Amino acid sequence: MNRIRESLLSQSARRTRGDRKEERDMNGKPQFRLAVESEVDVLLEFMRDYYAFDGHGYDRKKARGALTALLRDQNLGRVWLVLDGDVAVGYIVLCFGYSLEWLGQDAFVDEFYLREQYRGRGWGRRTMEFIEQAARSEGIRALHLEVVQKNFGALQLYKKMGFREHAGTFLSKWIADDATKPEGKNEH
Repeated sequence: MNRIRESLLSQSARRTRGDRKEERDMNGKPQFRLAVESEVDVLLEFMRDYYAFDGHGYDRKKARGALTALLRDQNLGRVWLVLDGDVAVGYIVLCFGYSLEWLGQDAFVDEFYLREQYRGRGWGRRTMEFIEQAARSEGIRALHLEVVQKNFGALQLYKKMGFREHAGTFLSKWIADDATKPEGKNEH
């Protein structure tokens, strides 16, 4: 277990030394492990890359606070690292809710990120299959997710897996008095 943690925490250092992940042979399928609070820095690096890709605003300090709260309280949801052997190559977040419209417990696939070299190779599908099973084991009746329109590959994958668009419009309003949400591109 310590070997995995050490490997995860040293990923950014390896990237800066030029030890590129693309040069490694990719294992056939992803593995998943619940993330723990000591892996916050690894997750924050993935979040930074994901937010840049999708155009979301990113503030490391605010992201750390929100992520740490989630990792500390299993009633809010779960965070998994997506692993290629013992190396983290992405993450996926499931946040819990409850809906009368959806007849009970539901969950939101709040964030899902894979490094670019793992996209288009079945890793996204396998990760979503894993998250569906994990949600079922938690008693979740419905899964929701949001995808930016420009992320055509993800949009197509989700539709193939049975996710459907709704006629309604997803609306949000920031109501916290103590902080502001970082501005992103295209109103994200």
